[in-house]
Amino acid sequence: MSGRRTSGIGRTDDGVREVADGVFMITRALTNSYLVDTDDGLVLVDAGLPRSWPLLLAALAAFRSPPDDLVSVVLTHGHFDHVGTLERLQRDHHVPVHVHEADVPLVRHPYRYDREASRALYPVRHPGGLPVLARMARAGALAVRGVEALGDIRPGVPTIGGLVPIATPGHTYGHVAFHLPDRGVLFSGDALVTFDPYTGRSGPQIVARAATADSATALDALALLEGTGADTVLPGHGDAWTDGVDRAVVHARAIGAH
Repeated sequence: MSGRRTSGIGRTDDGVREVADGVFMITRALTNSYLVDTDDGLVLVDAGLPRSWPLLLAALAAFRSPPDDLVSVVLTHGHFDHVGTLERLQRDHHVPVHVHEADVPLVRHPYRYDREASRALYPVRHPGGLPVLARMARAGALAVRGVEALGDIRPGVPTIGGLVPIATPGHTYGHVAFHLPDRGVLFSGDALVTFDPYTGRSGPQIVARAATADSATALDALALLEGTGADTVLPGHGDAWTDGVDRAVVHARAIGAH
């Protein structure tokens, strides 16, 4: 399969694109989910915003598959912008949803999360984030309904499809990343992004303190991502990073918390 890969810049365009072998990035309002072709079937990593639904259908069409063919949704974490299509997938297509047990309550109530800093000041300090947050709102970010998820993701224990969970708490208490060792791919969720919607800042980094429960823990967790040696990092926000996870982590540490 051939696909356009770029490094370290947050894209502004919505759409579906192949970013690794058998992996399609689904982007709506600079928020990503990923459809992965595995030996066990099609797995969705994160579920984006509600109005990413047509893009999910387009990604499935690349495999000539309907939503009923999804074998699983695995979540990096339970924030509202990563669970937006779950209600429809569960209600209409009975797709099972899996998350770390610490984030089960958050998937149920995706707006009830701890954060280190008030969101109210960020538009003043970081006006570059305002257009992105407005786009997220138009994509349904203010009307996400929680669902029940299975809290059975265990760090180090491969999920269906062979994705290996890596404990990366900090952004949320139960945040995990997923590693596909045979493809050199790391789904980093919001433990390591290449675009921060709260600040409008591009480049590898952790997410702003306005949406992170414990930034010191989040920075510490970068070492576990670095340990995978992955060639390609696929973040929850921003474009794919193909210059190696080690360089991404160096960049993120230099930026620190903001």
